[in-house]
Amino acid sequence: MTQQRQSPESMSVVWLVGASTGIGQTLALRLAGSGRQVAVTARSNDRLQALAEQSPVPGAIQVFPGDVTDGPGMADVAARIESRMGPIDTAIFNAGDYEPMGLEDFDPALFQRLMAVNYQGVVNGLAAVMPAMISRAEGQILVTASLAGYRGLPRAAPYGASKAAVINLAESLQPELALKGVSLRVINPGFVKTPMTDKNRFSMPFLMTPEAAVDAIMKGLERRGFEITFPRPFAWIMKTLRLMPHRLFLALTRRMVNRDA
Repeated sequence: MTQQRQSPESMSVVWLVGASTGIGQTLALRLAGSGRQVAVTARSNDRLQALAEQSPVPGAIQVFPGDVTDGPGMADVAARIESRMGPIDTAIFNAGDYEPMGLEDFDPALFQRLMAVNYQGVVNGLAAVMPAMISRAEGQILVTASLAGYRGLPRAAPYGASKAAVINLAESLQPELALKGVSLRVINPGFVKTPMTDKNRFSMPFLMTPEAAVDAIMKGLERRGFEITFPRPFAWIMKTLRLMPHRLFLALTRRMVNRDA
């Protein structure tokens, strides 16, 4: 009997962190449907189990609960995934937290909370997978930042700072990892309709559904390049703002504050 050959996707193991809601939940289902084996991590075991039951391919989604703020715990999760499923080919660190904050609500604890999840959570994930990938001289790591990390926007100081840190981190590590055979990339979304963005009380330009966001990520996974950005029109606007002199940029954002006041 001739043995049917599997596609590279069907043999690959993806570790998706931050999979219980929003983009992560939709992405997990899409990855499983594409033939990949998906290990999903989040704090809520119940949500992850419910997600695994929705898998379009039975058994393609396996549950590994964990907290990104727990460094040793993340290393343990990575070790358990590789023991049960095989080497992690792709790691996607998508866990995130968000809370808008105006000047009148300035709260150092909020900065600490968002940095712990959005930035240190990525650092903990990197520490969990980089050694094995470097030893194999192969692997792909994607970290979710945000177009909000390009420049400081009103009422987004805690969130934007954490995402800017993630972008800077990835830019710093990418050259060395590339020399070791490991690809490090950044996913920079705009506004995507999720429980996090439902907290916003302003009109969000180019608001996308999670399904459309995952379409962009899946296309990006098949291409090369450091950055996956979407939606494209908003990405170009934010890239333009990043090049704008401070005098003009701050005059523009002051107008945004006055309009929303």
